[in-house]
Amino acid sequence: MSNWHKGSWRNFPALQQPNWPDQDHHDAVMKRISTLPPLVFAGEIRSLKKELVRAGRGEAFILQGGDCSESFANCTAPTVRETLKVILQMTVVLAYAGGKPVVKIGRMAGQYAKPRSSDTESRGGVELPSYRGDMVNSPDFTPEARTPDPERVLQGYFLSACTMNILRAFTRGGFAALERVHAWNNEFVKNSPQGESYEKLAKNIEMAITFMRSAGLDPDNIPQLNQATFYTSHEALLLAYEEAMTRQDSTTGDWYDCSAHFLWIGDRTRQVDGAHVEFFRGVKNPVGIKVGPAHDPDEIVRLLDRLNPENEEGRIVLITRFGADKIADFLPRLAERIKKEGSRVVWSCDPMHGNTYTSKTGLKTRNFGRILDEIRSFFEIHWDVGTVPGGVHFEMTGMDVTECTGGGREITDQGLLANYDTTCDPRLNAEQSLELAFLIAEMLR
Repeated sequence: MSNWHKGSWRNFPALQQPNWPDQDHHDAVMKRISTLPPLVFAGEIRSLKKELVRAGRGEAFILQGGDCSESFANCTAPTVRETLKVILQMTVVLAYAGGKPVVKIGRMAGQYAKPRSSDTESRGGVELPSYRGDMVNSPDFTPEARTPDPERVLQGYFLSACTMNILRAFTRGGFAALERVHAWNNEFVKNSPQGESYEKLAKNIEMAITFMRSAGLDPDNIPQLNQATFYTSHEALLLAYEEAMTRQDSTTGDWYDCSAHFLWIGDRTRQVDGAHVEFFRGVKNPVGIKVGPAHDPDEIVRLLDRLNPENEEGRIVLITRFGADKIADFLPRLAERIKKEGSRVVWSCDPMHGNTYTSKTGLKTRNFGRILDEIRSFFEIHWDVGTVPGGVHFEMTGMDVTECTGGGREITDQGLLANYDTTCDPRLNAEQSLELAFLIAEMLR
């Protein structure tokens, strides 16, 4: 690490970076951000890493979810609350069924930048820069809106701070109390078209809560039953921003990216000799690596060696995103190779990206059944190989959107038009997310 510093990534090829029209303006904004308070703290990051160690051993389970790309306009207390509410509801179901703690990680408080397959987008013969997330530009198709603006990065920082404030308040102020969350789940079971399928599990959870009270374990007086530990994450795409948010811990001397507890490197930016890998080899945060069908197992091994040379538990989460039709072709070989190498990783499943298709209406969507199929295969393959299925990673929202087909309401391609609200990729709505939790619970049991 002697040749690493938080700006050493600048000596390596950096993909998916915006073309800032005024570099001096951009650099001035980054300098300003580097003086602002951290969004998270080193001690919190170390606590998450300990929980990820348990997930890698099969003693805990990761639930990571939130927006594909957060929107400035949706940084409101109700929006944050509803997404957190669904994640908490899913947690209760998964924790009871699996008999183990659930590590709760939101794609929140910083998921404002997105990679794109092309630098430009064309409509009606007009070519403009691609929308790269609200931290870079606006989705409106005009030259002004699509011009990358460094001031949006600063705005993203402040809105992330607002979101963190709301999350801390809700998770510590009684909103996350076990009995309250279970009451929400009972309401879901009552109103869901598939409610009868979930009623038995819900009643078992009810009996467990009743037993705790009868045994003198009052949730009102036990923090673990009245509060929740919640971590934040985002794809670390804008390297200058991540550098500006990287601080040296006064107690250990280690460097931490304090923009979020958990960061991940995307499938498009995980080159072994690339800038993103160079940056993350020096910070102590746990790091996720997205792995799609185009991966080379040898390259993944080299990537692990570079990012985790000491083979530290809880440091790396491999997030596979193969698709329901391809997971059986790729995951067994990769899992067996990583197992043979003795690499200590946590395995997580992103069942969203590999199952994306364009509907008859022209809208990009994902099918609930295919999402479930990939998760089921993820569990079965890891059980067969002898590795641990450590978690799941969803793009979801607490709002009543219609962006993914299927589910208990059987949303059709035409039904997507009712409330298709995403600025990027389609998300599971609140009801679909809870349905998925109950179905995954059956696998965990």
